[in-house]
Amino acid sequence: MAYPLQMGLQDATSPIMEELLHFHDHTLMIVFLISSLVLYIISLMLTTKLTHTSTMDAQAVETIWTILPAIILILIALPSLRILYMMDEINNPSLTVKTMGHQWYWSYEYTDYEDLSFDSYMIPTQELKPGELRLLEVDNRVVLPMEMTIRMLISSEDVLHSWAVPSLGLKTDAIPGRLNQTTLMAMRPGLYYGQCSEICGSNHSFMPIVLELVPLSYFEKWSASML
Repeated sequence: MAYPLQMGLQDATSPIMEELLHFHDHTLMIVFLISSLVLYIISLMLTTKLTHTSTMDAQAVETIWTILPAIILILIALPSLRILYMMDEINNPSLTVKTMGHQWYWSYEYTDYEDLSFDSYMIPTQELKPGELRLLEVDNRVVLPMEMTIRMLISSEDVLHSWAVPSLGLKTDAIPGRLNQTTLMAMRPGLYYGQCSEICGSNHSFMPIVLELVPLSYFEKWSASML
């Protein structure tokens, strides 16, 4: 999860988030190079005596500053499209979880099980135990198996919400009357925190998301105890 004064993104837990981090660094380097070039040219204009004040045309320069931006845009667009298609791809999910947004809590239903569903509310500040995180802890965590493809079906029962977990690279809108889907796969166990990322009313800040990724054997024991 994020920590105070953090400058970069959260550590990646899923393959998709690793790709997003690489794309972020790739694009940031291009922006840095362009900014450096523009700053260098501005400094030259301010400090160098102009010698060609009557130049009417410069075909070579115009060709370069037309073609070069097009090449830069292609270098940004190709990896971006690749990641977009990867995020939409769903390959034989091992588990499906249906997520419904409410004002102001989440409800989860494991559709592969006959009767496994629960609501997830934020734990009030006065009820937190030592070491727990304010505005991020919930009474019922979403327990999922690691290293398995999981399909999340996301919708809402009242207003617009957004189900977002940054370390997994997930952000999907929960829209009333519409069922959106996304996939997740965590490569290591742990607790992963998120929050509603769409302003949904007065308590928008108080509907966190907590995913607990565990080995498959532990998940089977947990699911059996919940039934």
